[in-house]
Amino acid sequence: MALFKCFWTWQPPRLLFRQVKRHLASPIPAHYEAIIRGEQEVPEYFNFASDVVDKWGQVEKGEHRLPAFWWVNNQKEEVKWSFEELGVLSRKAANVLTGPCGLQRGDRIMMVLPRVPEWWLLLLACIRTGIVFIPGTSQLTTKDISYRLQGSKAKCIVVSDLLAPAVESAMAESKSLQTKLLVSESSREGWLNFKELLQVAPVDHDCVKTKSQEPMAIYFTSGTSGSPKMVEQSQCSYGIGLTAAGRRCMNLNTSSVFWNTSDTGWIKTAWSCAFAPWMHGSCVFVHHLPQFDPAVVLNTLASYPINVFCTAPTGYRMLVQHDVASYKFKCLEHCVTGGEPLNPEVFEQWKKQSGLEIHEGYGQTETVAICTNVKGMKIKPGSMGKPSPPYDVQIIDDQGNIQPPGEEGDIAIRIKPKRPFCLFSKYVDNPEKTAASERGDFYLTGDRATRDEEGYFWFVGRSDDIINSAGYRIGPFEVESALIEHPAVMESAVVSSPDPVRGEVVKAFVILSPAFESHDPEELTRELQDHVKTVTAPYKYPRKVEFVQELPKTAAGKIRRNVLRSREWGKA
Repeated sequence: MALFKCFWTWQPPRLLFRQVKRHLASPIPAHYEAIIRGEQEVPEYFNFASDVVDKWGQVEKGEHRLPAFWWVNNQKEEVKWSFEELGVLSRKAANVLTGPCGLQRGDRIMMVLPRVPEWWLLLLACIRTGIVFIPGTSQLTTKDISYRLQGSKAKCIVVSDLLAPAVESAMAESKSLQTKLLVSESSREGWLNFKELLQVAPVDHDCVKTKSQEPMAIYFTSGTSGSPKMVEQSQCSYGIGLTAAGRRCMNLNTSSVFWNTSDTGWIKTAWSCAFAPWMHGSCVFVHHLPQFDPAVVLNTLASYPINVFCTAPTGYRMLVQHDVASYKFKCLEHCVTGGEPLNPEVFEQWKKQSGLEIHEGYGQTETVAICTNVKGMKIKPGSMGKPSPPYDVQIIDDQGNIQPPGEEGDIAIRIKPKRPFCLFSKYVDNPEKTAASERGDFYLTGDRATRDEEGYFWFVGRSDDIINSAGYRIGPFEVESALIEHPAVMESAVVSSPDPVRGEVVKAFVILSPAFESHDPEELTRELQDHVKTVTAPYKYPRKVEFVQELPKTAAGKIRRNVLRSREWGKA
């Protein structure tokens, strides 16, 4: 780790935070917030590395403040970089990409790395050079890598030792791949070594002048409802578009130490571990965390001055089963979640044990935050909050008409007469899918919800997850939320199952809590069914229950209901 050492010294949180209060009124985010509010036009040119990261580096010169990046692992190793150091190292990384790797502006690079500091350097290096980055999770298989390399036509891929063999197995079908870049302490035949090249790379690099709507990133969707699709994002969509979410939902400023546990292959890492916090001058805290370990997460929250925390609802579900109340979070002030619906029971358990509410946000790979629960507003457990600027969010019917409060429909974003700048550019090489995502004046998220009289949105389910049983439309999330309130349920997934009388019925796949694993299955099934009948409308109860050891999930940890549904309908 010697390459990454710096001379920033940790101090007690109270002293440290008092020292940085002078920066809270910094004008850097103000201009971009005006763009979000529609008071100013999107600039013709924008580059997050030069227009945000480098400018923070200039502001912090001569001042003692939080690091911009703070990385730790279980071996007590640490990496701390200021914005100025991030600038220096990412310029060197940019020279690696355009020098030994032979990449040019507009080329595509796949970055499939665990939570290592090099991921952040390469992210900024790509932005500096105009190279389009394509993140992927380290859980990808050879088949996954081959699919993504072929679809994206990436010219370079960067991985750690773990995935190098999988890349070599996928190369035969990946005609566009020219360069393999390894992040490792050792060398491998046929690979360039990033750490070695970074050591000797020159420091000087002129950042390219990228247009705001120029491609910056391609993310493969999580594949919850079909094969992963390539979503293209522009230079300004995340770079400027996440300004509002950083302030409103994440409650970020220059005194914030923000930890988000997301895998680097998931869009939430770009949102919460780079663009939103750095736009606001916050410290990005990263734990290597090879796998989500509740004890490690809780100990980290208790040991470091983290005051804003974000993890997926699945993470919170795991944490509340580990006696959160026995840990003392001296600095934690604000908790955030997203990526999947948050069950009200988990919200209440976390609040009871930690004393803190969870602020849920809703968005997609294709968007920035669509709905948020802003700090200070009334939180309705189970709701994903209210629309976040600059979006005009509505619930519409099949003809594109806006639904009144209380009526279920498709979650849609208004795109006419003017398309929001922070909405994705297109599905790459898939104009049919791009066109199909629009209905009238709106972009369709593919999710269904209701809106109440106070403007709060309530998630129902993916459009293709809705269960139609004997004429009753049933959203799986509500049934899952009811199930998880029972102490026997660790996790569940609800899908439709064929039925000769009703056409289809509700089926629940349930992972049991350890204390209930020895209980009689038939008796427990009846108990769960009766429980759901008392919590929600009786017609929604699962007429079929199957106890399982695990549920199929995407690399981002989202439950793949489509896989379970296909099995039920004999399509697997």
